[in-house]
Amino acid sequence: MPMNLFHQWLCNSAKWSAAVEEKLLPWALDGVEFGTDVLEIGPGYGATTRVLARQVPRLSVIEVDRDSADGLRREYGDAIDVVHADATAMPLSGQRYDAVLCFTMLHHVPSPQDQDRLFAEAFRVLRPGGVFAGCDSVTSRRFRMIHLGDTCVPVPPESLPQRLRHAGFEAPETSVSKTGSAFRFRAVRP
Repeated sequence: MPMNLFHQWLCNSAKWSAAVEEKLLPWALDGVEFGTDVLEIGPGYGATTRVLARQVPRLSVIEVDRDSADGLRREYGDAIDVVHADATAMPLSGQRYDAVLCFTMLHHVPSPQDQDRLFAEAFRVLRPGGVFAGCDSVTSRRFRMIHLGDTCVPVPPESLPQRLRHAGFEAPETSVSKTGSAFRFRAVRP
């Protein structure tokens, strides 16, 4: 998760945490049924995890950055299952989770091919009928400035439904926010 210092500060700020809780997650997850066993991919510093941990009975997270994974373990102890691993090759059982979620992290996956492997892994670990949902940013000048020096491979929202179908999902859909700065997505494992 190579990120420049400004981006690290921003993602670990109280302002970002408040925006996640008050705006981002309510919008991204509007109408999504979690079930009882949820996996979050790429929580980073944990702003989204803090909200999800209060909303779902059983939460697991998978984080590629060791320092972030260790920080989440210190913060949550045994309350959530923290796995330090790459989400493109998850060391997790197949068909285990009711929902797989990820927020503002797909653009940090280093290539479209790796993103597609992540989608295939999300499909593999979901139970039949499970939902894959989340959100990411739409590229813009401001977005590119925040990500100077970062690993940053934006996902065009219009291409995502086909990519999710290719991974095996049904009923993939995306929608762009009113501001045009973000998109949300959801799809179901048949």
